[in-house]
Amino acid sequence: MEKTAELDSILPYLPLVIGSSRRLLWPFKLVEALEAMSRGPDHSRVNSGEVLGIAISDMRASLSLPEPLASFAPQGYALFFDELMSGPDSTKWFVDVIPNLANLLLRFPSLLDFHYQNTQTDGCGLRILGPQQPGLVLLSQELIGALLACSLFCLFPVSNRGLKHLPTINFDQLFASLYDSYSENLENKVRCIVHYFQRICSQMPTGFVSFERKLLSLEHHPWQSHVSYPNADFWTKSTIPLCPFQVHSLGLIEDQSTEAHEVDFANKYLGGGALHRGCVQEEIRFMINPELIAGMLFLPSMEENEAIEIVGVERFSNYTGYASSFRFSGDYVDKRSIDFLGRRKTRIVAIDALCSPGMKQYKLKYLLRETNKAFCGFLDQSKYGQYKRLFNITDSVQLNEAPFTSIETNGGSMREEVRNSDDKGGEFLDPENCIGIATGNWGCGAFGGDPEVKTIIQWLAASQALRPFISYYTFGLEALQSLAQVLLLFLLR
Repeated sequence: MEKTAELDSILPYLPLVIGSSRRLLWPFKLVEALEAMSRGPDHSRVNSGEVLGIAISDMRASLSLPEPLASFAPQGYALFFDELMSGPDSTKWFVDVIPNLANLLLRFPSLLDFHYQNTQTDGCGLRILGPQQPGLVLLSQELIGALLACSLFCLFPVSNRGLKHLPTINFDQLFASLYDSYSENLENKVRCIVHYFQRICSQMPTGFVSFERKLLSLEHHPWQSHVSYPNADFWTKSTIPLCPFQVHSLGLIEDQSTEAHEVDFANKYLGGGALHRGCVQEEIRFMINPELIAGMLFLPSMEENEAIEIVGVERFSNYTGYASSFRFSGDYVDKRSIDFLGRRKTRIVAIDALCSPGMKQYKLKYLLRETNKAFCGFLDQSKYGQYKRLFNITDSVQLNEAPFTSIETNGGSMREEVRNSDDKGGEFLDPENCIGIATGNWGCGAFGGDPEVKTIIQWLAASQALRPFISYYTFGLEALQSLAQVLLLFLLR
């Protein structure tokens, strides 16, 4: 896709206009407002949350945005920056951070122009990654910072986002909820986001983040170079060995130390309630890694055969608690290593489970849906050649020929190895890409899934995707207290 097509697809969802020579520009009145804000509160008079709310409304008017801010959003900005934030921190926010964000926004058009110049040959430019359109967008962390500053100031047009099934992107709903239905966890979500802006204004990160829409094609052709959506017969006849399964009764997915795809228990709308009242697994991840929010700008809702993979986001915040007990607990210095594209080796896979499935979750149709959803997220389609070669070989393999699959607990109290499958699968694994899966009670909790069923589904999907291991975090769920023992019995049968 050329730059013109990429830009044309995203332009209706950006606050910029196109000038001569197709250069991106801010409207003149908004430039005046940003320039005044960049000189500090003595120039702009933006020295409080109350005035910031007014300034945001004025900037939106200069963009001729037809949609009003969410009810109580201005009061939410005033509440946080004038009452909940300490006096010294509030002063520093308006003296230092707001001018820096205004400068960043003034550079936004040139950052975007530079982005398109550098991605025009590789097809990774910013665009709407629509349904059934596999593809990748690669953004610099600086450009993401500018996009999120637009969200903070509620500058994105939103009237046509619903037609494209795009999630919320401006922060007005979050601040409105803070005022209209205050809770400590909402306050602490805002604290995470504010801390992110404080960090990037003190030192702008220089890496990159990729956002990829993945899919299992619903059509199959002999010449295609990707894996199609499997049917039930595919799973029934599979002879791929089950990968090692590690059970962790303590710890968190985001804190795991080995290289792995970390599963986001996602809503079909990326981010779920991150910019509303939500505060469970997905929303917390979006607060401590706010660069994830950028994907909400251009990634419409996921369909049954789709997943989203995001690589490179930096973590900025520590936290404690979950849901109503969630609390921001200070700065986090992310020490993950960097790959050849300049991305942190943090790989997040968003897969949406069935919501409130009840008894239908045990029917073949829905078991297949969930297994394929996880498989789509876990599979690396770029390795289709070796994957196809492995399938051709394992067509004649007997299940009892067997290397070892291990099950171990994080406490080290039990480690068992059992023979369970063919020994030829491992020879096709790339030793430089042994990236496993870190997951947990996906689709359970608020979504109402059966945790034992979801455990097996994810294990099957990770194994079929040739992942070298699965690390499962039970989060202390009572139904999974004996998970390691149950899985061992399952393998020994």
